[in-house]
Amino acid sequence: MKKYLTWALGAFVVFYLLKSPAGAAHVVHNALGTLTSAGDSLSRFVNAL
Repeated sequence: MKKYLTWALGAFVVFYLLKSPAGAAHVVHNALGTLTSAGDSLSRFVNAL
């Protein structure tokens, strides 16, 4: 069952990328912005120690 869900999720991602590349780019941009913010916060925390 897990194998089928993984394939279904992969197929959905490919479908989404093909149908709405601008929306997919926006999602990736937001995700990278969030990761950058998290890295910056972690860096500040470590420097404060």
